[in-house]
Amino acid sequence: MNKVELLKQEKDGLDVYRDLVRYANLGWEAISEDDVQRLKWYGLFLRNPTPGFFMIRVRIPGGRATSAQIRTLAELATCFGNGLVDVTTRQQIQLRHLRIEHVPEAFARMEEVGLTSLQTGMDNVRNIMTCPVAGLSLTEMLDATPLVQALTQEIVGNRAYSNLPRKFNVAITGCVENCLHAETQDLALVPARQTQGGEQIYGFNVLVGGKLGSGGYRIATPLDVFVTPEEVIPVACAVMTAFRDYGFRDSRNTARLAFLLDEWGETRFRVEVERRLGRALPPAGEDLRKATVNTHMGIFRQKQSTFNYVGLHIPVGRMPADDLRELARLAESYGTGELRLTPHQAVIVPNVPDKHLGDLIEEPLLARYVYNPSPVRQGLVSCVGNDYCNLAVIETKSRALETAKALEQKVPADMKPITMHWSGCPSGCGNHLVADVGLLGKKVKIHGQIVDAVDVYVGGRSGPHAKIPIKLLEDVPCDRLADVLAGILPYHTREKMYRTKGKPRKNGASVPPRSAPRDERPGRGLEEGTMSQFPSPPAPLSTGQPTGGS
Repeated sequence: MNKVELLKQEKDGLDVYRDLVRYANLGWEAISEDDVQRLKWYGLFLRNPTPGFFMIRVRIPGGRATSAQIRTLAELATCFGNGLVDVTTRQQIQLRHLRIEHVPEAFARMEEVGLTSLQTGMDNVRNIMTCPVAGLSLTEMLDATPLVQALTQEIVGNRAYSNLPRKFNVAITGCVENCLHAETQDLALVPARQTQGGEQIYGFNVLVGGKLGSGGYRIATPLDVFVTPEEVIPVACAVMTAFRDYGFRDSRNTARLAFLLDEWGETRFRVEVERRLGRALPPAGEDLRKATVNTHMGIFRQKQSTFNYVGLHIPVGRMPADDLRELARLAESYGTGELRLTPHQAVIVPNVPDKHLGDLIEEPLLARYVYNPSPVRQGLVSCVGNDYCNLAVIETKSRALETAKALEQKVPADMKPITMHWSGCPSGCGNHLVADVGLLGKKVKIHGQIVDAVDVYVGGRSGPHAKIPIKLLEDVPCDRLADVLAGILPYHTREKMYRTKGKPRKNGASVPPRSAPRDERPGRGLEEGTMSQFPSPPAPLSTGQPTGGS
């Protein structure tokens, strides 16, 4: 077994809290190397670029938070941190630069408002994602919020799920606008429809084994299973415990569910899930997702009459704590005191009445966090970068902003919106392999000098027509990147990236995914795909009935 498995045998990560309190009195230098790893079970990360200072990753299921919770996080960032917060691509918030002596008080204040960082790192089920406008969208099939909350309650603090072979990412969504990267998840439940006994039933198709990071992008493959909302929790738990009991534990690089599925195949894994449930599951239904990329940024009509939600762009997900505190005020003044975080590093103010909408968009804060970002910035996402992460090779957030600003001056103003994602290392926290343009940081030598550079990927995609991207260019210096992209984007449009023939099949897989075995169960196998080089062009980004913005 690898060294992480050995330290877990010695002490479960959930047992480290009493040591945390001791370290708060002794100081960070007293923390053993093994406990540095175990503290990640409490969402507490000691990073090499910032010795002596910790990051706290806060669990925010589905990205839904109250103004009281947001205000508390802003206060913690101000009092104990460096005054900055990061919104992540898993709909969470990260606090930075905290000393170990302040952590117990920070945890206590979080608990007072119903927040926790428990099991947001290492070999646990990470923050469970859903559509950020669940319950609001005019087009959604199902509101998955209660399911996200129920599954979160099942796993957090539960030792049955605190010793997985590796991290486990989950998304549950009833949104048809394809706003989550479901195909990158270990377990994803996506909206589907099935006819049973002459009646149309709405529920979810089950996808398993998606990942980014080590080994690249593996597109989650259909388990060929349809579940109703009532079946979601037991089926999800059966999938997770099967992974817990049979996932590989010898090498960290091959410990994800994807590698178990590559060896077993979907048929054997499904049989194991059904064995744990004690019953067979019906085959997959019709995947109801559109082939779109929707960031939910803009001003949109809700299903609740006379109410709107406003999606605001947070440049590369980083903002001062004072601005986060001001967002809490806006949510209380113009909405119902709720905020939603998106996988695209944006924030949504929901439940804004028509009569208050005009006043909200005139607020000074919305000059910095706009609802109508440029086509280049609307889909701009970045990982943390090497200023805080020891895995990142380059600084990504400032590079992303500099490149976007320069690119805006070079491309046509009427260019259609694109997604442009930056990752500072192959771990892929910036989701660069599912973007129109994906940028992977690296160092290269030019004229004898080491400089920041990127490899350029195009055409990556999740959703009904999921596709592994093409590496278009290598070793592009960041200082020249805007010029290079300006020469590519007008002639390499999203439509060209995603051209396809045919329609997605009912189980949501348009091509047999890389490394995934063919399903041989009679009558339920994956037929061969009919795709040409790229999948079909997405529809416009708008959803519902926009009342303004873009």
